[in-house]
Amino acid sequence: MRKETKLIAIIVIVGISVASIGYLLYFNQTVERETLVISTTTSLYDTGMLDSIKETYESVNDQVILAFISAGTGIALENARRGDADMILVHSPLQELAFMQESYGVNRKIFAYNFFTIVGPSTDPAGVLDLVPLDALNAILSYGRINNETIWVSRDDASGTNTKEKGLWTTAGYNYTELSDEDWFISSGTGMGTTLNLADERSLYTLSDIGTYLKYKSEGLIQLDQMVEEGETLLNVYSAIIVNKTTVPTVKYTAAVEFLQWLVRESAQQLIGEFGKDAYGAALFHPAVSIIETELPVLIYQWIHNSAFFDSGGTLYECPPAWQDGDYDLFT
Repeated sequence: MRKETKLIAIIVIVGISVASIGYLLYFNQTVERETLVISTTTSLYDTGMLDSIKETYESVNDQVILAFISAGTGIALENARRGDADMILVHSPLQELAFMQESYGVNRKIFAYNFFTIVGPSTDPAGVLDLVPLDALNAILSYGRINNETIWVSRDDASGTNTKEKGLWTTAGYNYTELSDEDWFISSGTGMGTTLNLADERSLYTLSDIGTYLKYKSEGLIQLDQMVEEGETLLNVYSAIIVNKTTVPTVKYTAAVEFLQWLVRESAQQLIGEFGKDAYGAALFHPAVSIIETELPVLIYQWIHNSAFFDSGGTLYECPPAWQDGDYDLFT
């Protein structure tokens, strides 16, 4: 009996020791991994694509953990300015340009695109189905004013989507700030998913990125219909920008460059192009790297070139040479 008890005790001790060694090995591996903080937009995060990117990247790079902070583009940029992020994934060229002019960003790469869309209730009270974007906005505004009825909800959160919306209203000949004070126009001040839910609950029109809309629609979270689709004025371009290590010395610069190099490779671009097809019946995003490299298809390349490239000395660049940092295989 004593021998059996002693044997059991030895087995328990050995088991605990093996478990402890395994835990220590796991702990050491986890501690050694570097966390790369990426500040990004809700339109990327809410679709779930970043979860797929995180899983795939961490499976091929066991030295890094990707940590995404989701917010509107405006807040994502502020996170980077404060040193709370190592890089950003955003979709607002005007805001990106200012960020880089302030010396906060380097090595900008356009990695994906899709389109914004105007969505609304199936009853389509303003009659905007299949109109061009500016005519649709005019119809919505006229309906709201004539009927004194709330008909439009804006994110109004300084996001990339909100910046696009402001630009559309300006191009249509209106002042966004003045419109936002009118009764037919309300603001959500929140992300895309919450704004779509509000529009659905109150039968309102809104501007959405197509990715978030398709996800919410296919999962039965909203019943809104797509009213105005695609076209150059609704182009939505996504860029990755690394935080400038000269301006923000704490940035994990090498890890950010390595992730960016992976993001623009064919395997990652294929992942982006395939994401959503099985679950939602259509790709939520389109890869952009090969389009910029080959300039094909011509029409899409011209749209991206005209709306999302930055002027430097009279020439348009994805990332002007002055903001290309390091001898990396990133730019054509």
